[in-house]
Amino acid sequence: MKVTYDTYTDTLRIILTDSAIDESDEDKPGVVLDYDKDGNVVGMEILDASKRMEIPDSVEYAVVG
Repeated sequence: MKVTYDTYTDTLRIILTDSAIDESDEDKPGVVLDYDKDGNVVGMEILDASKRMEIPDSVEYAVVG
């Protein structure tokens, strides 16, 4: 998994796998889901991220279990 934040475009991108993106769909306003050829979610973009989260350039990651 890879998470990037572009300050210029104010976009947070979460890449779940290295699979090629076949289709993208704006599921909710400002949230774009990326799918591979089999329909699996492979990534996500959050547009206008600084308006949707407190600190878009900081990510907390935890493994539970």
